[in-house]
Amino acid sequence: MANEFYALMSRMRYITRWGLMRNTFSENIQEHSHQVAVLAHGLALIRREILGLPGPDPDKCAVAALYHDASEILTGDLPTPIKYDNPRIKTAYKQVERAAGQRLLDLLPQALRGCYEHLVLEDDEAVLPVVKAADKLSAYIKCLEEQKAGNREFDSAEVQIRTAMNEMHREELDWFLENCLEPFTRNLDQL
Repeated sequence: MANEFYALMSRMRYITRWGLMRNTFSENIQEHSHQVAVLAHGLALIRREILGLPGPDPDKCAVAALYHDASEILTGDLPTPIKYDNPRIKTAYKQVERAAGQRLLDLLPQALRGCYEHLVLEDDEAVLPVVKAADKLSAYIKCLEEQKAGNREFDSAEVQIRTAMNEMHREELDWFLENCLEPFTRNLDQL
């Protein structure tokens, strides 16, 4: 067996996000997954250490976030407006993502598959809400960065994503938005 799993993971850098939008800078799923991992870790820590709320282990959230888009190595990045356009498309695409995830798992040595299963299939119910919040937050930050660069193409996406984050009712996300978001609008000299 060739154990192609890790080689395929390295190809995340070739899958571009935001395919329907004009971007001032491109973003791939490897960059995105790293940012989501940093944000998920931070959100879980904020939940536990600042807000004093129960929640999943921050390290588990970070690792889950690293793999949250792994299936897109095989499927590509289907834009959100298409993916969630209607329930049938959403259900069908979830099945495609799961099949792609299973295919990736099959490329691991048998002894490791169980270690990666919850990560690739995104089915750890404890960490999933934190990773989803971090994923939305990453998309929101992308919108802010594009707007900062003068790209008005992201104006409606920014409003839609902010609404979606508010509807999540995640206290750690609200805390982050209130206390950590503003520096993302500054340049390096201002930081």
